[in-house]
Amino acid sequence: MRLTSLDVFRGITIAGMILVNMAGVANDVYPPLAHAEWHGCTPTDLVFPFFLFIVGVAMTFSLSKYTQENKPNSAVYWRICRRAAILFLLGLFLNGFWNQGIGTFDLTNIRLMGVLQRISLTYLFASLAVLKLPRQGQWILAGVLLIGYWLAMMYVPVPEYGTGVLTREGNFGAYIDRIIIPKAHLYAGDGYKNLGDPEGLFSTIPAIVSVLAGYFTGDWIRRQAVQTRISLGLALLGIGCLIIGWAWGWVFPINKKLWTSSYVVFTSGWALLLLAGCYELIEVRLIKRWSKPFEIMGLNAIALFIASVLLIKILVRTKIGVGETAISTYNWIYQNIFASWAGTFNASLLFALTTVLLWWGVAVLMYRQRWFLKV
Repeated sequence: MRLTSLDVFRGITIAGMILVNMAGVANDVYPPLAHAEWHGCTPTDLVFPFFLFIVGVAMTFSLSKYTQENKPNSAVYWRICRRAAILFLLGLFLNGFWNQGIGTFDLTNIRLMGVLQRISLTYLFASLAVLKLPRQGQWILAGVLLIGYWLAMMYVPVPEYGTGVLTREGNFGAYIDRIIIPKAHLYAGDGYKNLGDPEGLFSTIPAIVSVLAGYFTGDWIRRQAVQTRISLGLALLGIGCLIIGWAWGWVFPINKKLWTSSYVVFTSGWALLLLAGCYELIEVRLIKRWSKPFEIMGLNAIALFIASVLLIKILVRTKIGVGETAISTYNWIYQNIFASWAGTFNASLLFALTTVLLWWGVAVLMYRQRWFLKV
């Protein structure tokens, strides 16, 4: 069974990722296209958890034939580990690309963690949980991870900081990351100064539940006949998660960079609502014309992800001009093609939208040639 609405959901998410990544390079950007400074959640902060949720839904169909009675053999676990390893290595490649010049990789200070690394680890551990635990055990594990992470972050003291400190360097997760990961390999930007990481190891623990939430959703959909009742159920559950996540946020703030438990529940709620809309329109009502561009992008999401990140790095790090007057290729395009007539905020938005259209064109070409990059 292939869920077309899931491909469309994935395409919407990759288009959103390209949009906010490209817009975010500019200094002036509309607030919805920027991450929350610390606590809080903007539309941009939904993109990453949506990817993890989608991974979980897709796992439902790839692992559905394995049960407690029909257990997977060693080849299945090998494929899971192989896929996780490839994703992790691709993430390291993106981190190291153009560190000291094109084609050079400085392994002495390369950042260890990142977006693809988190996807890799959460996919690996969620897959093992699905294959090794009965359904009830999977739900219990999800609850234990969320509550355990909350209690650890709020009540375990951090040397020199104390308990419940949710700053970049003072939170318990950053402390654990500093113990495990050498300082040179932690995140240096966004005020972290190699004292923590927004995709750190410890905060990957609750991110596993973002994948499991997708798996639970996909498993429920797979067992039902296609009907509006499924869409309504997804929407109601999504609203419930939004309320629970918002309420939990009063005692454990919604925070993407810490991947707090409230953030997991809150963003899962939005993912359920978007999937409900896609499912109703595409699977139930068979209204598909609008969704084809997103479906095409969703079928090659990993290729578009990697290529779009590489393009941003190239645009930011190549220069036009010489000496002190040289500016990055990104700034030259931004200033001369967009900002000169559209204004700064509109320029960053239009540049980002143009980039989305560029990658949509690439996706169409790959689709027509039947080129699909699978990991």
